[in-house]
This record gives sequence, C-alpha cells and structure tokens, in this order.
Amino acid sequence: MNITIIVPSYNPDEKLCQVVDAMLGAGFHDLLLVNDGSRADCAGRFRDAATRPGVTVLTHEVNRGKGRALKTAFDWCMKNRPDIDGVVTVDGDNQHNAKDVLACARAMVRQPEKIWLGCRDFSLEQVPFRSRFGNTLTRGVMKLAGVSVTDTQTGLRAIPAKYLPLMCSIEGERYEYETQMLLSLRSEKIEIGEVSIDTVYIEENQTSHFNPLKDSWKIYKIIFRHIFRSLRSFGAFAASSAACFLIDAGIFTLLNAVVLKSMADGGRELASSLGARAVSSAVNFLLNRNLVFRSQSAPGKSAVRYYALVVAQGSVSALLVYLINSLLHVSNVMETAIKIPVEMCLFLVSYSIQKKWVFRDKED
Repeated sequence: MNITIIVPSYNPDEKLCQVVDAMLGAGFHDLLLVNDGSRADCAGRFRDAATRPGVTVLTHEVNRGKGRALKTAFDWCMKNRPDIDGVVTVDGDNQHNAKDVLACARAMVRQPEKIWLGCRDFSLEQVPFRSRFGNTLTRGVMKLAGVSVTDTQTGLRAIPAKYLPLMCSIEGERYEYETQMLLSLRSEKIEIGEVSIDTVYIEENQTSHFNPLKDSWKIYKIIFRHIFRSLRSFGAFAASSAACFLIDAGIFTLLNAVVLKSMADGGRELASSLGARAVSSAVNFLLNRNLVFRSQSAPGKSAVRYYALVVAQGSVSALLVYLINSLLHVSNVMETAIKIPVEMCLFLVSYSIQKKWVFRDKED
C-alpha cells in the first residue's frame, strides 16, 4: 500500500512520538504531522518526531483548528504525493491502535470507491459519559440529515486520493469540519464504509481539546442547516408538484370524461393519464430543474431521465386507477377522485428519484 498517514496535532504531550513510532512499526513509511500552532514548549516533540525516517512536519504559526490542519495536509499531499493510494487520518493522542489503522487502510485499497471510518463501540463501560451521550445524540440528529454512521466524530478516516480535492473544498475549520465531511459525502453520493476498531480512552479523554459547548454548537448548527435545506427543497418540490397536479388533474378530467369517453376501459385511462402528463410534465420539468433542484447537469440528459420517469409513473398511475375502477365500478368523473390518493403515494417516490437520479449533477 502507498499510504500517507496524517496526524493533526495541537499542544501534544509525549504520546505524539508514541503514535509516530507505532505507525512506523506497523509498516507505514510516510507520515505527515501538522503542528497546528502549538505552544513553544511543544516544539521539541515535533522536532523529535521529525528525526524519524519518513516523517514530515508542517506548521501553522497560529492555531487554526483541526479542520484547517487536515485541509493543509490534504493540499500538501496533492502537490507532493500525487501517486499515493490515499491517506489515513489519525489522532495524535495515541487512541488509535496501529492494527486498526492498518485495517482501515486495507479496506480503502480493496474498495477505493468508499471513504472508510474507524468506528468505536460506545456501549462499552470504559467510554466516558460525555462521549457516549454526545455520540448517541449526534448520531440520531445525523440520521435526520440522511447520514447513518456508527461513530460520527471518529478521527480515524481512510480517504482515497481521488477524493482529496473534495476534502479541501469542504467548509469548516475546526471540529465541525469532520461533521461537514460526512454531510458532503452524502451530497456527493460517496459511500461510507465502517471498520470496527478498539475503543480506547486514555485518562477519560482529558487531553482532548474539544470544547463541549463551543464546538458542539458549531457541529449542530451545520447539521440543522443541512436538514433545513433539505426541507426547503422538499417544500419547493411539493409546491411545484401541487401546481402541476392541478394542471394534470384538470386535463385528465377533460379527456377522460368528455373527449375520450367513448374509448374502452383501460385504453381511456391510459390515454387520459399520458395526455394530461404530457402537458403538466413540461411545466414540472422546468420548475424542478431550475427552481427546486437547481441542476447544472446537461438539459438533454436530465430531460431524457425525467421523461423516462414520467412514462413509468404515468403508466403505474393509470394501471392503479384502472384496477381500482374495475373493483369499485365508479363513474368516469369519480376516477379523478381515485387518482388523487394514487398520485400522493407516487409523490414521495418521484421526489427521491428526481433528486438522486434525474437532476443529479455528479456522474458516477
């Protein structure tokens, strides 16, 4: 494996060199340490680490935060390590065992389409209460944002080299960066893999520089902002769909009850549904592309996908209306009333498909 180990560090104690020695002992030959504006009395530890073969130290003159330290390292790797398989980020407090770092690196090399997290077990007795409570709460809130991971704040992450440009573009300078990373992976349709690792807390994590109030606020602000953006998108989609449904239902009623009333059952429902959809879908496509999802994908490609969905959804809608009509033997006009719950059931499915496939900007 051609891997660079990244260790961001702020005011480290003697455990920093223990981490370096453990990584070198595990067979890693390229370590990148980031001194994130540590105190002057910590400089000797970085100098000591730099005497080891394969160790490079980058320095921030002032403390800029873990997120910025990671981005500094990612940028350096892109410029100076263009041929690596990827990087593995490791905390400098010696709470990540070398065997777990190796396991994450190997998982990344085997499946480089994913970003891999080393995940701890928070149900164990040695986990401090604040860590157990914080992870449980954050994990639940992250699920509301569409991200389901076991360990939301793990610092052990294996990132393939092809994703480093994305990592540098993600917002966040301090601990909130790691949360923003997970949310960005969901937005970019990048899979997250998990590797179970040992759960190690030294001195109940007293050396952590995480501020429970200040840093937690930054993390939750990012998560809730992401959730609210999703809600706004869904609300705009609902408004667009409601307007186009009125167009669709009106044309369907006109065709089904007046223009095509002489047609046989089955054919009439299908023709009425597809005719109504042809008009309303053109309006819906323009609204969803330009206002709801603000897609930057090629118009022709998104149009082909959109109308493939329209045909499929219209056919399913017509089939369901026909089947219900066959069972209930309702009048032509009443079929419009049947169409309403049918379309409501298809509404959520359509939103998900349009967001994830029709109007996606990133190609696989």
